[in-house]
Amino acid sequence: MSKYCIEKLIPQRSPILMVDELLEADGEEATTCFTIRSDNLFIGVDELLEETGLIEHMAQSASALAGYKAVLAGAEKPPVGYIGEIKHFHCYRRPHLGDKLCTIVRLGMEVNGVTLVTGESHIDGEVVANTQMKIFVNPSNE
Repeated sequence: MSKYCIEKLIPQRSPILMVDELLEADGEEATTCFTIRSDNLFIGVDELLEETGLIEHMAQSASALAGYKAVLAGAEKPPVGYIGEIKHFHCYRRPHLGDKLCTIVRLGMEVNGVTLVTGESHIDGEVVANTQMKIFVNPSNE
C-alpha cells in the first residue's frame, strides 16, 4: 500500500507519522515498514531513533492493522487508539538514519476496548526491538 493509503488507515499525520507502508495483513497479524529519516521527531542528538520512537512505530503498526480491518468492515475513518501499558520492551539496537524498519504486529485478546498487542521490529532480518503493549481504542472515534 502506498503512503496515501496509510493515511486512510491510521489517524496520525506528519510529523508524527511513523509507518510508510502496510506490506501485509492477514487476520490478526500485519507487517509494516518505516524508513528512518532525519526529520523524525524521535531522532536523538546521536542521530539514532530513540526507544520511544520504536514504541510509537510499533503502536502505529498495530493501528494500521486495526484501520485496515475497520476499512474492510466499512468504516470511513480509522479507529483512534491510545497506548495504555507497555510491558517487556526490549531494544537491542537503535536504528540509524536511512534504516528501514520492518515490523510484525499481532493483535491478541480484546477486553472492554483494550487490546493486547505484540510487536517485533527488524532491520535486514536482525531483531532490533520487541514489546507487548495494551492499546485502548476510543469507541467514539474522536
